[in-house]
Amino acid sequence: INKAQKLVKETGNIPVPLSLRNAPTKLMKDIEYGKNYKYSHLGEGSFINQEFFPEQLSGTKLYSPGKNPKEQTISDLLNNIWKGKY
Repeated sequence: INKAQKLVKETGNIPVPLSLRNAPTKLMKDIEYGKNYKYSHLGEGSFINQEFFPEQLSGTKLYSPGKNPKEQTISDLLNNIWKGKY
């Protein structure tokens, strides 16, 4: 949480990517809110490789698993699904 709070303080109010925005109205759909959003649970293993950060923060890493056995399992999973992206 500290990394995330620091990032917000450093970068300010960056808009949420259009693909992640809800589009309950025709206007919002017309200006492409939600366009190209992929529902992760429909992917293999409930995962689809997609970016959730704004373009300016693409590739940002806010979480690093610790060195204990449980978090090492999480680290292995993240490395497997993200194919070393982080």
